[in-house]
Amino acid sequence: MSDSSRSHRRSESLRQGTGWGWSLAAVLIAALVLMPVLAVAWMALFPSENIWPHLISTTLPRYAANTAILALGTGLLAAVMGTGAAWLVSIYDFPGRRGLEWLLLLPLAVPAYIGAYALADFLDYSGPVQIALREAFGWTSARDYWFPAIRSRWAAVLVLSAALYPYVYLLTRAALHEQSSSAYEVARALGTGPFGLFWRVGLPLARPAIVAGSAIAMMESVADYGVVSYFGVQTLNTGIFTTWLEARNAGGAAQIACVTLLVIALLAVWERVSRNKARFHQSARQQRPVIRQRLTGAAGWGAFVACAIPFALGFVLPVAVIGRYALSYPQGWFTPGLGEALWHTLSLGAMAAVLAVGFGLVMVYGVRLSTRRLPRLLLPVTTIGYAAPGAVLAVGILIPLAALDHRIADGWLALTGTDPGLLMTGTGFAIVLAYIVRFFAIAQGAIDGAFTRIPPSLGMAARSLGRDSGGVLRDVLLPLMRGSVGSALLLVFVDCTKELPATLLLRPFNYETLATRVHEKASLEDLGNAAPAALLVVGVGLVAVALLARANLRLRKSPSRAIGAMSAPDAR
Repeated sequence: MSDSSRSHRRSESLRQGTGWGWSLAAVLIAALVLMPVLAVAWMALFPSENIWPHLISTTLPRYAANTAILALGTGLLAAVMGTGAAWLVSIYDFPGRRGLEWLLLLPLAVPAYIGAYALADFLDYSGPVQIALREAFGWTSARDYWFPAIRSRWAAVLVLSAALYPYVYLLTRAALHEQSSSAYEVARALGTGPFGLFWRVGLPLARPAIVAGSAIAMMESVADYGVVSYFGVQTLNTGIFTTWLEARNAGGAAQIACVTLLVIALLAVWERVSRNKARFHQSARQQRPVIRQRLTGAAGWGAFVACAIPFALGFVLPVAVIGRYALSYPQGWFTPGLGEALWHTLSLGAMAAVLAVGFGLVMVYGVRLSTRRLPRLLLPVTTIGYAAPGAVLAVGILIPLAALDHRIADGWLALTGTDPGLLMTGTGFAIVLAYIVRFFAIAQGAIDGAFTRIPPSLGMAARSLGRDSGGVLRDVLLPLMRGSVGSALLLVFVDCTKELPATLLLRPFNYETLATRVHEKASLEDLGNAAPAALLVVGVGLVAVALLARANLRLRKSPSRAIGAMSAPDAR
C-alpha cells in the first residue's frame, strides 16, 4: 500500500471517529439559519386568511412594478458609475487618481437611508439648491418655476446607486487589474481610440464582473426599506410592512415575502453564474501589468470630475448635510435616548457577531470533519439568509417566536403563578437571531476561506499526537485563523449596526438602536436629532471600509474573492 493510501485511510478513520458530534452541531446550526425562510414559506402556503386574489388584483402588481423599476434602474446606474470609475483609475493616470482609487470605496460606509435624508434636505423646496435658485432669479414661490419631485422613484434610484456602486467598482477594478497589457497594446497598435479600447476590449473582459456587481446592487435595492419608505415608493418590501402592521395579516405579508425571496433568488443565481464565469486566461507565461496612460489638461481634469461625482453623491453629500445638522444642533448629542440607542446597537451587534462567527466556525469545522453528505449539502444553503431582506426574515422569526413565547409564559404562569413576560420577543433576543441569520454567510465565508489556507497535515499531525478534534481547533487552527476570525467579527458587527427593516419589525416597544433612531427622527423631519446617530453609524461603517480596503490591497492579485466573500450571498 502506498504512503498516500495509508495517509488517506488514516485521515478517514480520524474523521469517522470524531465527526459525528460536529456533524450534528452543523446540522442544528443550519436548521437555525434556515428556520425563518422555511417559516415564511409555510405561512405563505397555509395562511389563516388567503389574500392572494386580493393582492394580485390590487397592490401586488404595483409593488412588483416599482421593485422591478427600482432594481433595474439601480443596477444600470450603479454599473455605469462603478464601471466608469474602475476603468479610469485602472487604465489612466490623472490628477488625484491615487486618492480617488480608495475614496471611491467610502460610500460603502454610508447606509443608503442616510443618503436619502441628505438628498431630500439638499434638493427640497427649503433646501439650499432651491433657495439659491429663487434668490438668483427672483422667484417667490413654487408656482414660479418647475423643479423635479424629490421623493420619487428616480431619486430612490439615484440614492441607491450612489450607495451601492462600490460593489461594481471593486469587482470591475479587480477584473481589469487581472488583465495583461498585451490586449490593450495590440488594440492601440491597430488604431483603436480611447472609446473603442473601452468598448471593444475592456468592457468584454470585465463584463462578468460588471454583471456580478450589478446583481449585488440590485439585490440590495430589492432588500432596501429605509430609502423607499422615506421617498414614498411602494415596493415589495414596504408591502410587507403595510400588510403586516396596518392590515394585520401575517399570511399576506408572508406571501409578499415569498415573492421578494423569489426575486432575490433569481438575482443571486444570476450573480453566481456571472462570478463563476469571471475567469480570465492569459496566453503569455508572464503577465505584464497594464501601463496607465497619462491624461493631462482638460482630459485629466475631466477624468477627475467623472470619478469625483459618484464619490460626492455617495459620501460627501450625505456626510456634509448630516455633519452640518450635527454642528448646528449640538444639543442633539445630549437628547434622551441617544446613549441608550448606542448601547443597544453595540451590545446587540457584539452578541450577534460573536454568535454568528462561533456558529460559522463550528459549522465549517463540522462539515470538514464529517463524512456524511447532509452537512455538506446544507453548508451552501445556509448563505440564503444574506440574500433574504431583513423584513422577510423578521416575518419568519417573529410569528413562530411569538407563539413559542406565549406558550412558555403560559406554562410558567400555570406552574409558578407568576408571569415571566415575553422572554424572546419582548427582549433583544429576536433581533440578535435575525442578525445571526442575516449575516451568517459573512462569518461562514470568512471562516471557510481561512480553513482553505491551512494545510490539512497540521490537524492530522496534532491528532496523531493525541489531541482530540476540539483540541486541534483550539490549539492549532484558531491561532492560525485569528486574523480572519477578527475580520469576520468586525464585518458582522458593522452590518448589524446598519440593519434597519429587521430591527424595526422585531424590536420591543420603546427599544431603539442607532439605525431605528435615525429612521424615526428623519421620518419626522427632525434631522437635527437624527444627525448624531447617523454620524455614529457612518463612523462604524468607515472602520469596515478600512478593513475592506486593507483586504483588497492584500489580495490585489485576486480582490474579487475578498469582496465576494464579504458582500455576496455565497459568502459582504
